[in-house]
Amino acid sequence: MKFHPINKPSNQYMLKVSDSHEINVEEYGNKNGIPMLFLHGGPGAGTSPIFQKYFNPNKYRLIMFDQRGCGKSNPYGEVTENTTQDLIRDINLILGHFNIDKTHIYGGSWGSTLALLYAEAHPEKVVSLTLRGIFLCRKDDINWFYQNGASEIYPQYWENYISIVDQSKRENILSAYHKMIFSSDETISNRACKEWSLWEGKSSCLIPSNNVINSFDECAVSLARIESHFFMNNCFIRENQILEDINKIKDIPCIIVHGQYDIVCPIRQAHDLHKVYDNAELIIAKDAGHSLLEPSISKEILNIFDNVIE
Repeated sequence: MKFHPINKPSNQYMLKVSDSHEINVEEYGNKNGIPMLFLHGGPGAGTSPIFQKYFNPNKYRLIMFDQRGCGKSNPYGEVTENTTQDLIRDINLILGHFNIDKTHIYGGSWGSTLALLYAEAHPEKVVSLTLRGIFLCRKDDINWFYQNGASEIYPQYWENYISIVDQSKRENILSAYHKMIFSSDETISNRACKEWSLWEGKSSCLIPSNNVINSFDECAVSLARIESHFFMNNCFIRENQILEDINKIKDIPCIIVHGQYDIVCPIRQAHDLHKVYDNAELIIAKDAGHSLLEPSISKEILNIFDNVIE
């Protein structure tokens, strides 16, 4: 694989989106190129300049931003005024800031969720979707990773994860963790944030990668606070909203890339989406887990942006 160079942004802004929040927005590549909006995962993971490597800087006008409360956005880890609907409004503000009427969108994991929800809310603004590691944000999808499911695949990681949860509170691990993450006791909160992020980081690759695990550790506080906030509130959407509203984006072409052995977001979610989305193509990376940095997923994503999207 030949990746593209990683450069400094041509423009960087702190965009005020509410009384409480300002978000970090970065522009890369060719100002006259194909508009491409990059939506990171989590929610709460933040973006990284390394993701430029999938996008030819001569071909694309790449817009990346840190969603509310994470990365370089302020205030860090803040969950007030931080909902899915807020993020959808932020995308409109960003596109307006750059005078972009319509854009291609890439989103992975939670980024796939947000991409689909944004497209369903504003189909007239979306040219195409490229999605990786589909997360449909149904109750069963959340419970799979935080209660029963992934625990059976990685029991050793799961035992570490639940070791700080009192035995009497293990019927609802998500709720117990949410309380610890937002504890006024910094020792309890910091430990919970770290264990939360490590559980996800260790489960994200078919063969655990220290680079991936470390990246989750670095954003532990924002990831744990914002993810638990969103998941406790079912991501602020109706149950099964994405699939129920799929006809709103029936004319938008979509490519889905999903790892066959994705433990964080099992491939069933990609199949469920593909079954109802006639304009979507499903590419299965046969030897990959969840992470964008899995080699076979990277290869597919690079090929799409180099050779498919025009």
